[in-house]
Amino acid sequence: MKVTINGGHYPGRDSGAVGHTGLQEASVTRDMMARVACYLRAISYEVLEVQENVLSHITDASNEFGADLFVSIHCNAANNADAKGTEAFCVQTGGDSEKLAICIQKQIVSSLGTVDRGVKTGNFYVLRLTDCPAVLVETAFISNKDDEKLLADENSLDQFAAAIARGITDYVNELSTFFMESESITLS
Repeated sequence: MKVTINGGHYPGRDSGAVGHTGLQEASVTRDMMARVACYLRAISYEVLEVQENVLSHITDASNEFGADLFVSIHCNAANNADAKGTEAFCVQTGGDSEKLAICIQKQIVSSLGTVDRGVKTGNFYVLRLTDCPAVLVETAFISNKDDEKLLADENSLDQFAAAIARGITDYVNELSTFFMESESITLS
């Protein structure tokens, strides 16, 4: 299984959202990307880590890698400081991208107890121009003081990463089960 993990934004050029304490989204996502990649490599997945300032470089790298799945990791932000929680985006409902988003969303919410903001559709460049099931995960709101504490905590970062990796493997396992059941029906 080949998976592209994209850390959203780019340290030094595009910080992304910035929390009350100065915590930068780009730094959080780089750390989380590396941790997710480590978990997936431990179970023999091939992983491409990509964090670039130009969106086409991200999608081109993933497509050239031949990724089977693409996950972009972000931290959300809002003008309303009370907004908090986790949400995942896919381009459209009803397909493999939505299934992957649901698996990742469930793992994060159950592991970290974040507010479940659900799976939504989003017309994001990296989702539209990637040649495989693709998901953008907004892990937590860096603009919310409680969520920002989670994003700044080493243990929580590791829990987020482990949850994303488990969500990916849940999706792959469901896919494998579906194909095995389809084959047994065809052979009967």
